[in-house]
Amino acid sequence: MAIQIKTLDQLKLMRRAGLLVGQTLELLRTSIKAGLRTDALDLIAASNIKRGGGTSNFDGYHGFKGTICVSINDEIVHGIPGDRIIEEGDIVSIDCGAIIEGWHGDAAISVGIGKVNAADQKLMDVCEESMWRGIAAGGVGENLSNIGHAVEDYVRSQGKYGILQEYGGHGIGTEMHMEPHVLNFGKRGFGPKLEIGMALAIEPMITRGTHKTSILEDEWTVVSNDKSRGAHFEHSYCIAPDGKPFVLTALDGGRAKLASLGVEVSGLLN
Repeated sequence: MAIQIKTLDQLKLMRRAGLLVGQTLELLRTSIKAGLRTDALDLIAASNIKRGGGTSNFDGYHGFKGTICVSINDEIVHGIPGDRIIEEGDIVSIDCGAIIEGWHGDAAISVGIGKVNAADQKLMDVCEESMWRGIAAGGVGENLSNIGHAVEDYVRSQGKYGILQEYGGHGIGTEMHMEPHVLNFGKRGFGPKLEIGMALAIEPMITRGTHKTSILEDEWTVVSNDKSRGAHFEHSYCIAPDGKPFVLTALDGGRAKLASLGVEVSGLLN
């Protein structure tokens, strides 16, 4: 299947969806605390997406029940909101998506609750930074595999972390998951050339131990086989008509972080 190419007007609709996702995640970041149930976070997200004129692209997706995925500690991704109580010292990964006028946004954060172990904090910091390195490497004319190479190169430089192999980023647009699949590892110089109008979700998932995972009996929650803690970050970005990237789900479009990596962000999607 061909990679979907968007016009500027279509990218502007994606920005609306992406901004709603980013705002929802920031609300969740400030709301999350020890003693809260994960389904309470889900209600906060659902209300904010509805208030912002969007609909959830997670709820009902292949039978998934929830507006967000909430994954704790050795749960890396796809955790289902429910009656689990968030505790001090937990790593909580939240994945959120929304649709506005048929266009999708998708992003994720990991949050440490209260006083967090230093190694856990570094895990989250490394994962988040690797995502930005991947986005910075995904400029117009670059090969798709350069993104995964940048993610892996940074993660490997920071210590012995497991990079999930079966899960990765993806194209995004009129569907949440589209071509191409975006690996979080690999060599440079492979895959299609990135073009103006493409939109990709970049989402590294790493653990403090093994890259090997299993799926729980709920048929959704992905856990590390050695029970090591994990982190998950994601942003959706596009290549705008001026040939510059724009992070659709970042509140500032990715300007501050990408500038620190020497990348200028498009001014067409303010």
